[in-house]
Amino acid sequence: MRHNLEYYTVSQLCSALKFPRSTYYKALVRVPSNRQEEYEKFSHKVKQVYDDSKQRYGAVKICHILNSSGIPCSVKRVQRHMANQGLRSVVVKKYNHHANHGTVPNDKANILGRDFEAETIHQKWCTDITYIHVLKEGWTYLACVMDLYSRKIIGYAYGLSMTAELAVEAVKNACLNVKKTQGILVHSDLGSQYTSQAFERYLNSRGMIHSFSRKGNPYDNACIESFHSVLKKEEIHLHTYQDSKEARRAIFEYIEGWYNRKRIHSAIGYMTPQQKEDEELKKSA
Repeated sequence: MRHNLEYYTVSQLCSALKFPRSTYYKALVRVPSNRQEEYEKFSHKVKQVYDDSKQRYGAVKICHILNSSGIPCSVKRVQRHMANQGLRSVVVKKYNHHANHGTVPNDKANILGRDFEAETIHQKWCTDITYIHVLKEGWTYLACVMDLYSRKIIGYAYGLSMTAELAVEAVKNACLNVKKTQGILVHSDLGSQYTSQAFERYLNSRGMIHSFSRKGNPYDNACIESFHSVLKKEEIHLHTYQDSKEARRAIFEYIEGWYNRKRIHSAIGYMTPQQKEDEELKKSA
């Protein structure tokens, strides 16, 4: 009786859709083709890399990761599979170098001169402060120091006030694992925190050389500006922090758990900052 009921139901369905019953029964036992299995397998790999990056990677970086893992593919192929699955990465605006404008006071030279390349680690550093909003305390502040060779964030400080002490603390943290700081070029903007006596005294005590961006020229410090932009697009703007304690934990996890050790960077050959630093340390060992 049940078989007959199923037969008539299928017959009515096929009749309504205007295709033979044989097509329905063939579909029930159909085995996916090798091509279909390969397509689905590759889509799964794309989704896996996308999820591993916490939905931060786009097609170019996903393609690089897959090729590095022994899965040959092109950017266009990855783009198609991302589009079919509705996967979209966090888009970060690229920093472009514009024409030079503005000046630097005579006693605060722009020694770096937008030369963001370095021959080794601990040769050129850049530093800046950015704003982070939390519900309880309002605006909080993050000062970071980046090594321009590895693009690694080697020191940072987070606090409730944008002070010279915060800027100094970030550089102090960057110096913790550096045996020799003599001659390191530290580039910053002309903010009062970086032109303060406290900041200058600390750099002088470590034998560091201070370089300054020109007034109104964020592109003079493009690398650290770009990092802060990435931090906000990939982490800060995606969450609401209840207080500075929660924000501090998120910043630590992003910098130490993701940016320095997992996030590949096109400017350093699609390596992570930690890999780039480790590679240089092995050369000098």
